[in-house]
Amino acid sequence: MSKIDSDGQNKNGQPGKKGFSRRSFLGAGVAGGAVATLPSGAEAAQAAAGGRVLGPGPIPVALRINGKVHNLKIEPRVTLLDALRNHLDMTGAKKVCDRATCGACTVILAGRPVYSCSVLAVEAQGKDIQTIEGLGTPDKMHPVQKAFVENDAQQCGFCTPGFVMAVKAFLDKHASPTMDDVKKGLGGNLCRCGTYVGVRQAALDASRELKGGRRA
Repeated sequence: MSKIDSDGQNKNGQPGKKGFSRRSFLGAGVAGGAVATLPSGAEAAQAAAGGRVLGPGPIPVALRINGKVHNLKIEPRVTLLDALRNHLDMTGAKKVCDRATCGACTVILAGRPVYSCSVLAVEAQGKDIQTIEGLGTPDKMHPVQKAFVENDAQQCGFCTPGFVMAVKAFLDKHASPTMDDVKKGLGGNLCRCGTYVGVRQAALDASRELKGGRRA
């Protein structure tokens, strides 16, 4: 049997029996990538028929946040988090990991808690968006915010707005949670300071004030 080199050829320069080399593998990958970037027949037909193309420049985007519609002109690639912070000066949602792992940017979108760093602003159009700015005021705090203060459920504060919104969304769906329910329900938010005991107790206290939840 002839010896096959790293490029799939034998010592005589002829293709080896394997018929597939590292070089041909890389070449196939590049070719495959090039083909993947070509528009499909459906896309080409849509473009020919005058289908709407968004971007890459700024486009009109309307976001309904805390009951008020905000009209923006931003690029389609802008995330909901960046739209809130950089274009509307709503900095409650924090940009920490920016990869949908920590939950510091949590907002409520159409009744569900979402990582706003992983949602495009254009995708949020036509849906109700709730942020920490619309939850309560220093003079009249929401029960969840009040419970966080009473249970000392914050330290550095970066994760706090996301946790508050996650707790709000959780209690909207679970009126009478147990401690185990709370632990599972808030599993998508991380606190690097380790204030989980206070956060979880705050969720239970808020549930009792909101809807008479039972004690765990």
